[in-house]
Order: sequence, then structure tokens, then C-alpha cells
Amino acid sequence: MRSGAEFFMEIKIDDLSGPEIAELLREHLENMAENSPPESRHALNLEQLRQPGITFWSAWSDGELLGCGALKELDAQHGEIKSMRTAAPHRRKGVAARLLEHILEEAKRRNYKSVSLETGSMDAFAPAHNLYARFGFKECPPFADYVEDPNSLFMRKEL
Repeated sequence: MRSGAEFFMEIKIDDLSGPEIAELLREHLENMAENSPPESRHALNLEQLRQPGITFWSAWSDGELLGCGALKELDAQHGEIKSMRTAAPHRRKGVAARLLEHILEEAKRRNYKSVSLETGSMDAFAPAHNLYARFGFKECPPFADYVEDPNSLFMRKEL
């Protein structure tokens, strides 16, 4: 699936040391705080994203940060998408779709059988729900260490 983005975008592994990434992730965590109660927030901070088993990518165009996303290995056959975020000026331009496409290609390269994710269940998360559904993700029960939560939506895609 190719998105409709009409501009050059470089997606690269990011070491999470740049100020642009720190700011985008700060915005991401603030947005989660605005839309989800504390017990339902599963977004990772900079230090948590540096854990072994997590690969983090950033998307850039002409030196400007467009967005980010990560893939966490749950086990040898199952990955979890984390920290998907598009910078506000670049929303609805296909950035998230290109990042998701890149992450799914990496999951297939790793021979994962499935990729899961957790996102908010509220209306504020509808664009994310629509994106994941377009890529073939289906609602599923909680996975890994997650528990049933009315504020969370769990989705999985079989690869």
C-alpha cells in the first residue's frame, strides 16, 4: 500500500538524541495526558524508547522532522508498534502511512507472524483507528502485559 504523499521523505533509525525528537515525544506524551487517564497511558518516554528490543525511526524532509514510530519486539514472532506520531504541520499528508508501511516491512523482514498495537479508544484517536484499519489491523484482545481497559483499543495484523 502506498500513501499519497507527494514529497521526499527520508525514514531513518533515530538514536533519540536530537532536540526535535525530544520535542515531538514531549508533545506526544502531553497529548496522551490530555486524552487518557494515567492508568490508560502506555506511550513511552525517551529513556523507555532506548531500551533494547525497540527500534525507533524518524521521518524527515529537507531537515524538518515529519514524524516518528517504533517497533518493539515482544518475542521472535510478534512485534508491537509504539510511539506513532506525526508533527502537527504535517498531518494528513501521508507521513503516518509511510512510517507504518516502513515498520511493517521491517516486521516482515524480521519474520514476525503478527504485529499488535494499543491506542486510545476515544474519538480523539479516530484518525489512528482509520489508519490502522486501512493497513489491515483488526481489533483484538489485550496482548503482552496489557489488560482490558475501556480507554484502550487493541489491534493486530497478521503478516
